[in-house]
Amino acid sequence: MSLIHQLALTFIKNIGPVLAKSMVAYAGNEENVFLIHPSKLGKVPGIAAKTIQQIDFKSALERAQQEAEYVTKHNIDVIFYTDPRYPKRLKACNDAPVLLYARGDMDLNTQRVISVVGTRKATAYGKDLCRELVEELHSYGALVVSGLAYGIDIAAHKECLKLNAPTVGVLGHGLDRLYPAAHRSIADKMMLNGGLLSEYPSGTLPDRENFPARNRIVAGMADATIVVEAGIKGGALITAEIANSYNRDVFAFPGRVNDEFSEGCNYLIRHHKAGLLTNAADLAFTLGWEKGEQAIKKPNQLMMAMDLTADERQIMEVLGQSPSIAIDELTLKIGMPISLLSMNLLNLEMQGFIRSLPGKAYCIS
Repeated sequence: MSLIHQLALTFIKNIGPVLAKSMVAYAGNEENVFLIHPSKLGKVPGIAAKTIQQIDFKSALERAQQEAEYVTKHNIDVIFYTDPRYPKRLKACNDAPVLLYARGDMDLNTQRVISVVGTRKATAYGKDLCRELVEELHSYGALVVSGLAYGIDIAAHKECLKLNAPTVGVLGHGLDRLYPAAHRSIADKMMLNGGLLSEYPSGTLPDRENFPARNRIVAGMADATIVVEAGIKGGALITAEIANSYNRDVFAFPGRVNDEFSEGCNYLIRHHKAGLLTNAADLAFTLGWEKGEQAIKKPNQLMMAMDLTADERQIMEVLGQSPSIAIDELTLKIGMPISLLSMNLLNLEMQGFIRSLPGKAYCIS
């Protein structure tokens, strides 16, 4: 398909990723979108009449021609959402970008992908945690994703480089620049085993509003997001909230109650928005990972099912009908008092039959 038409989709005024993909679905492919008569655009799900009036395909195609010349000249890869190289985990998110600009050598669909985020004002404690975490994640063969920002982000990337482990930085601006500029040497080294990603075309400045949008890519392309150290406000908590909205696992390292940059982690754990993490083995157990040739041993549910009580069997039967169920919904479906349900859920979790998820939800292990 035409690179220019793929790029042009992102330059149509007031058309975001969701509408752009709806237009492609309606037209059949990205080229046909630009052949649709304005009178037919009203049939595209979700598009408003006012938006249709403002659509200027000609301007979008002209801007796309300029961008196509730029990415070709500077060896920037463009990964459209229908491309098999596009991160499949991110593609499952409704608001995923239509395309990604990429530089480097990366496999975005490797078996294990983990996002590591945290405060820009990382303490020595946070940096030490980050280094230990990344070293352990490397032993499981995980790709580490972060945002190349000061603090925890750059600590994660640096440790990956030290270990020759793959790492990807997601940026909130075009690939014609780097922010912060102080991380240029790190970014250059990342190109050999990982690289840089952005949804933004050349000329896009690192404006404040771009970074929350950037965070959805960090959250969406990973199996889980780990918050190493964070204050009560900032991008790390935004990323965690987005990951929760995508029904992805979120973990956080706990900290002392009076530490400013542990306050965000403690908040996530306290409000069941993140699982408590002490090391990568906790995460590996939850995600069912194997390390080397050693499998994470799980209980044989068929052999142990005879030991379950009637209430526990009922809970298992209902949980088996969905990928995950919140405790409130479970209470309604089973008709069991929440105090009794909580006790049974705890028993099942302790036996390894089920696992708890952020947001007071549960699923079969």
